[in-house]
Order: sequence, then structure tokens, then C-alpha cells
Amino acid sequence: MSLLEVRDLKVTYPGGAAAVRGVDLTLQAGEKLGVAGESGCGKSTLALALLRLLPPGARVGGEVLLDGEDVLTMKWGRVRAVRWAGASIVFQGAMHSLNAVHRVGDQIAEPIVLHRRATPAGARKRAGELLEQVGLPAARASAYPHELSGGQRQRVMIAMALACDPRLIVADEPTTALDVMIQAQILRLIEGLVGEQDVGLIMISHDLAVLADTCDRLAVMYAGRVVEEGPARQVYEDARHPYGRALAEAFPTIGDPASRFAPRGLPGDPPDPAAVPSGCAFHPRCPVALDLCATQDQPLREAGTHRRAACVHVGPDDTGTPGDDDTPTGEATPPRNGAADAHGAAAGGRERAEGERPARRGKPAGARSPGNSLTPGKDTEPAPETAIADRGTAAEGGGPAEGKEPAANTAAAHSAAADGSAAADGSAAADGSAAADGSAAADGSGAVDGSGEHTADAAVGGSGTAGRRRAGGAGGVASAEDDGVRSSAP
Repeated sequence: MSLLEVRDLKVTYPGGAAAVRGVDLTLQAGEKLGVAGESGCGKSTLALALLRLLPPGARVGGEVLLDGEDVLTMKWGRVRAVRWAGASIVFQGAMHSLNAVHRVGDQIAEPIVLHRRATPAGARKRAGELLEQVGLPAARASAYPHELSGGQRQRVMIAMALACDPRLIVADEPTTALDVMIQAQILRLIEGLVGEQDVGLIMISHDLAVLADTCDRLAVMYAGRVVEEGPARQVYEDARHPYGRALAEAFPTIGDPASRFAPRGLPGDPPDPAAVPSGCAFHPRCPVALDLCATQDQPLREAGTHRRAACVHVGPDDTGTPGDDDTPTGEATPPRNGAADAHGAAAGGRERAEGERPARRGKPAGARSPGNSLTPGKDTEPAPETAIADRGTAAEGGGPAEGKEPAANTAAAHSAAADGSAAADGSAAADGSAAADGSAAADGSGAVDGSGEHTADAAVGGSGTAGRRRAGGAGGVASAEDDGVRSSAP
């Protein structure tokens, strides 16, 4: 008998959002199952539904058989007994899950006292042993969550999950927001503990490569359904469903310049769970979709040995990748802005010369944990855009606003046009990009010099010479002096 068997699990939130739409999974003791997919595909909802941790109002259907007993039909007293002791969960975001005003040792000891009927002293001793088991000193039991690093808090969550010797552990993105070194340590820790204690593991992550390296089997979810399932390494290296293939191709190949300079992605976003498209939910984004995909939903079908995929292009004897021998309806999906196609041509621009590096763009700073940074009492409507006068840039386009004079200290060796497009040596591209002595510009935000470096606010000639040059603009004629001081003339 399987340790866990999920049959036709469905979860619908108030308002009609169908987060999980008929999921079937099985897990044996000692087996590691990875669940992958983009944000909004229903992975975390699936994890919460396994232990009935969903918010009030959510409608749940199907069966969740844990050692043959249906969790969804258990009385609440039995559910409380199963949690932590029979099955435990490592929640996404340790800082949100730990109680900020209790010491971590007391939080680990609490389920031991409740489920193992241990004395407080015995529970504290066991908590220290668990911390050492996950690589932390027993003395850290007296620390509060804010006194620990992100990796240490995640280790505490794993210790809590192991506190009552459960047979099933559900890890919901246990390495989120951790650096790669700590991530590797946490993954090896989880892998070792599962092997030693013969427990079943369901690991949820966005990172297909991590799951392929850690898990035995892999299930890919899209729009609340499993669209591909099979041995983890095979699914990662030779996905049969177009969505699984797109997820795998999103990771660059180490040592492959073509993969580095022309990363392949998937345009668009997952559908709204409250308005899932008809037919195959993936067909609006699928590069190999057929006409029938818009009207006929595709069930999971055999796609090889111990493999299943919900795609019209696969069958029991399928050994190829989706779309190899099929002609899609419509044109191929164009590369996204800033990306390059298979021939090295930029989207909407010229072909990149051999050995030339793509223009680098600045990246906005982002918080490590949005859950800690967003204000719970306010909505997420964007703040009004404000001009950045000291940089001489407009709210959009990377150049000065049309008809406005930029700040004096933002002039470069040559001047930039007021409408966001730049010209150097008298040449300018019609699409808003600039040519600077043979170098490529970055769609109006600046140009690159002969060495490939990206300038901050204005187009710069690759020759490096200084002179009084003109750049046509809607606001008049602007020029730059040899000493870098900006002047303008009507």
C-alpha cells in the first residue's frame, strides 16, 4: 500500500478560483516526489490541502489517503493527531511560520509535549538533539527567530517537521530566498534525513534543476493540474509536455555562450484560476498548439516507461520531444524584449556581431522577502511615478522627458536627444535605438562604447573624442562642451 495516494483532488477558493483541478499523485515510503511549476499553478494549495490547512470557505473534493485513511473525511480530533505525528509540513517562508515572541527551542518542544506526552524537560532535551541533527548547536534553542539567519531559521523549521518522527514530510519551497551555498546544505540535509528515516518527501519548488537533483520523481503542475509526471532526471532532460520543456529550457547551459546570450523563456503568464481557458489550459502560450487544443482538454496519457503527459503530441511509444514532427498552427512565438532568437538576432534589432556582448541594463533593487517588506494594511496599487531630476531621466524611456532640459551634470561626451532617442556622429535608428561608432544602443536608455560597457544616461561615442556635437530633439538643440558642462540653444 502506498504511503500517500491523492485521487482527483480539487480545491476551489471563495469567488470561484479553481486552484487545484483534479490532481492524482502517489508516494511510497522513502520516496522523494518533486512538484514544479510557476507561481499560481496550485503547488502550495496542494500542499495545504494534504493536511487540511486551507482557509475557511475553500471547497475541497477528492481523496487524500494517508496510510489508507482519508484525511479529508477525518474528524478534527483525528486530524490534529495526524498533523506533526503522521505528516508534517515545512512552510514557505520560515520567518512567517515561526512565532516571533517565543524561543525556537520552545516551538520545537511544543509538538513533542502534545503528541509524545513528554515532560517539558524531556521535550527541551529532544529539541536540542533535533537542532544538532540539522546542523545547529543545541544552545541555539534559547534564541528568538529574529536572532537567526535565514538558513538557520529554515533548519529550525526542518527540526520541527522531524520532531514527532512523521512518515510524510511536505516541504513547500524550503530553500526560498537562501543563497546557493545554504541552499545546497539544506537540500543535502533533507535528502540525508529522508534516506536515514525512510520517510516520504514531497518537495515543492520553482527550480526544476534542484528538484531533478534531489527527487526521485517529478510532477509538473500548470493551472491547477499535473501536466507531466515521471522520473525526475528524465523529465528535466527530456520533457514531453511543451510546458515542462519550457521550464527546463529556462535554465542556461553552463559553458554554452549561445545559451547565455540567448536564454529561452516562456511568454505570458499562467491563467487566472477563476478564468481558466477552455480546452488545454496551456494552449494560449503553447508554441505547438493545434486547433483542437482550444476545445479539447487533454488528460494524462502514457508517454513512455513510467511517464505520463497531458499533451496531444505524446503517446505510449513517444520518444521525441513535443513539436519535433508536428506543424503548429500560427507563427512561432517571438522572443521577448531584450532576448535574442536562435540565430543571435536581438528582438526588434540588428544581429549581434560575433564576440559582441549584449548591452547591460540596470536592475531595480528588490527586497529579499516581500512578505516582510509589504505593508499588510495597504493594497498594492503602484505609487505615482515621479521624475528623477538629478539624473535627468523621465518616468519612461530612460531619457529626459520630451521638451524638458535635463540636469546639468548628466551630459556625456556627446549629447542625448530630448525625446529618448540618441544620435552619435550624426546617425540615429528609427526605432529609438542609437548607433555609436558601430556599437549597439540599448533601446533609447543609452549606448555602449567600443568596449561594450553601458553608459548611464546618454549616448557615448565609441571613439572617446570630445567635441561640440548636435543631437536633434523635440525640445531644441542640445550640445556638450569639452569640459562636460551641458548648455543648450533654442
